[in-house]
Amino acid sequence: MRRSTRIAPSILSADFAELGAAVDSLVAGGADYIHIDVMDGHFVPNLTIGPAVVKALRKRTDRTFDTHLMISPLEPLLPDFLDAGADIVTVHAEAGPHLHRSVQRIREAGRRAGVALNPGTPASAVDAVLGDIDLVLAMTVDPGFGGQSFLRAQCAKIAALRARIDESGREIDLEVDGGITDETAAEVRAAGADVLVAGSFVFADGLEGCAGRIRRLREAAP
Repeated sequence: MRRSTRIAPSILSADFAELGAAVDSLVAGGADYIHIDVMDGHFVPNLTIGPAVVKALRKRTDRTFDTHLMISPLEPLLPDFLDAGADIVTVHAEAGPHLHRSVQRIREAGRRAGVALNPGTPASAVDAVLGDIDLVLAMTVDPGFGGQSFLRAQCAKIAALRARIDESGREIDLEVDGGITDETAAEVRAAGADVLVAGSFVFADGLEGCAGRIRRLREAAP
């Protein structure tokens, strides 16, 4: 069953000199999750946040840290992010050969486990782990940079993932990340999304505008 919409602003689009203030603004603005994009310059062509930053930000709030690991190899760094205070840890199906092992390590640490799919990866890639995960993340841009244009053709895959989740009978969130605005939010919600990740849109008016932007997303995709 599809759940109410949750908004997960990505701090990738914040001023990195003010990450703490950005988290404060998102919490005050009503964000459900704080989405943390971790990029390694290898799996994706950008280098962003490490576990030390996640640990430092953890002191600012108890709001859910939705941590998206775009790294490979994954296994050596996974314990560091678990120890840093991530609540949801999402790994890519494409990042290595042992997806089930990674999911099990996350769940054994008492955290929620997610699996992300790049635009070119079919919905069937999650079939083997649907019984073990708490979230599926459908990328609607190729990961690596913020501010990219929404790949509308991915709505069909979002719908296919929604059907798989519903058939599983489990309570699994369907999250969508990439090019989310108050226009595209309605499309992905209609296709079956529960959690909307938005970075550039939320921070477009600076920290003082985050609350209004989050409200616009909720109104567009109730």
